[in-house]
Amino acid sequence: MPNTLPTEQSFDEFDEINYPRPEISDFEKVVDRAMSRRALLGRGLGLGAAAFVMGTTALTPMTARADGRFGFTPVPANTLDTVTVPDGYSWHIVAKWGDPLWSDAANFDEATTGTGATQERQFGDNNDGMSLFVDGGRTILAVNNEYTNRSIMYHARETKLPENADDVRKGKAAHGVSVVEVARNDGVWGIVKDSHYNRRITADTPMMITGPAAGHDLLKTSADRSGTTSLGTWNNCGNGKTPWGTYLACEENFNGYFSSSDPEYKPSAELSRYGVGLKDWGYAWATADERFDISKHPNEPNRAGYIVEIDPLDPTSTPKKRTALGRFKHENAEVVIAGNGHVVVYLGDDERGEFLYKFVSNGTYSAGGDNTDLLEDGSIFVAKFADDMRGEWVELTPAATGMKSQAEICIHTRQAASAVGATTMDRPEWVAANPNKVEAYCCLTNNKNRGKKPNKGGDKTPVGGPNPRAGNNYGQIVRWIPDNGDHTATGFAWDLFVTAGNPTVHSDAYAGSKNVTADNTFNSPDGLAFDSTGMLWIQTDGKYSNAGDFANQGNNQMLVGDPETGEIHRFMVGPNECEVTGISWSPDRKTVFVGLQHPGEKGNSHFPGGGSSLPRSVVIAIQRDDGGLVG
Repeated sequence: MPNTLPTEQSFDEFDEINYPRPEISDFEKVVDRAMSRRALLGRGLGLGAAAFVMGTTALTPMTARADGRFGFTPVPANTLDTVTVPDGYSWHIVAKWGDPLWSDAANFDEATTGTGATQERQFGDNNDGMSLFVDGGRTILAVNNEYTNRSIMYHARETKLPENADDVRKGKAAHGVSVVEVARNDGVWGIVKDSHYNRRITADTPMMITGPAAGHDLLKTSADRSGTTSLGTWNNCGNGKTPWGTYLACEENFNGYFSSSDPEYKPSAELSRYGVGLKDWGYAWATADERFDISKHPNEPNRAGYIVEIDPLDPTSTPKKRTALGRFKHENAEVVIAGNGHVVVYLGDDERGEFLYKFVSNGTYSAGGDNTDLLEDGSIFVAKFADDMRGEWVELTPAATGMKSQAEICIHTRQAASAVGATTMDRPEWVAANPNKVEAYCCLTNNKNRGKKPNKGGDKTPVGGPNPRAGNNYGQIVRWIPDNGDHTATGFAWDLFVTAGNPTVHSDAYAGSKNVTADNTFNSPDGLAFDSTGMLWIQTDGKYSNAGDFANQGNNQMLVGDPETGEIHRFMVGPNECEVTGISWSPDRKTVFVGLQHPGEKGNSHFPGGGSSLPRSVVIAIQRDDGGLVG
């Protein structure tokens, strides 16, 4: 059906407009409760259940910083249309949207942004999560290409939207994953054209469906009557990397690509829970590819929303959708090998009021052995947090959820989590596990509906626990320590490493925790990763107005936190209207690769070319000028 949506409406705005949730009738009571907690939740010396907001590692005794763990001078917030790094550091572009991966591929055409055929042989758009792999001394970078900005991709069209079948083909080709060999020449990293490893995985690439849901009736379509194969992956946000050398792409806002040619069609309640409805997000894929028309193929959306495992070193391999890890709007997939050898994968569902999950494999990891099917089967759990700083992982089983089978749980995972009363969270995004101790962290990026509206399934979103503020526009990072130092344990203790806020504007809970100051103020923590020394790198995707509640916070940024002291310093600021997302280090830790997504998404950037050039998402490399270790 024709699409008349605003061309740069965000996924969140799209869902809010098309699938509004009712207001909570007793909102005033919820706000009163939040306000009564401010003495504990704000800048004070909270005790008991509120100690978690102090940002001074309540689970770990605070220690004085005596080892100079921050190897840089913090940079100030700013609104420059470029990248700002600390003194003594430099940056350069490694890859950008439209760069050719082969010598016979076309160079990027700014005037038209090319065709479907050219985009299929170029680096994809809006790069997000990434991981670096090494094979025989060669360096391979796997990078998610989450989505495209319609007004930029189709800027040459009068409507700023796709207008024909090739426009749709180009949009589909810009999505997926780019696998590229990169090399350093005279200190500068760049794409190795014609490398054996170079590969584009798009919305049309054949995939295998594996795990408990494979072959289920809900996954069968007229094109795949077995329910075991599908085409493509899209809207991959964060990522994961396995110890056996595979890449995990995480399908997030898959719902925004489906629509209905029949305006009278009534989507099922199950589809509605995932935001699938009559309108798409402006991509018009159903106009050129019938599988995206839910009135004709209502099971097709059930084949999206999974973790996709890819072998980046074998360009002939078929990606596998691992249904055992559940279906929802995946952010990233943090893989940990527990002490008993089982694989644990932590997973966030990035939508307001959704849940935090973990997967525990049935099999155990064997160094140097065959680990190819470890994500094939296992148990999936959802988190419940209590105000007493304790929590538990509740296993999603047919008995616990009332569902008929594990396959159904893996397809309708959100409904399963609702059935067991999981804690609704403030948009759980990236999870990161400390490499030097048994603990994990998750960015809860923001939630303007906290205490105001239920989630899409009707679950309440009360103020409390790890979600301590009503109308939360700033976000926080929750931390948990598994019982007995065992990532497979069902019990854990938790606190908040930081509650983001703005002390230059507020003096209450919205100022943030004690480790947020006028010098490091930020909002909406999103990307999250540890380096090998145990320092926590925080990337933001929030408001960059630099006004009102967000005054003095500047553009989106990347910060570094010390888990031992709670101290946080700003390391980098991105260009205008970008999201800072995706991070990976070279093996010698002398380069950190960082993604800059959608600069100029509202029309106010020309990064990286400057002048009147088209804004383009990029992967950059940051290095120390003296050749030392980054960070």
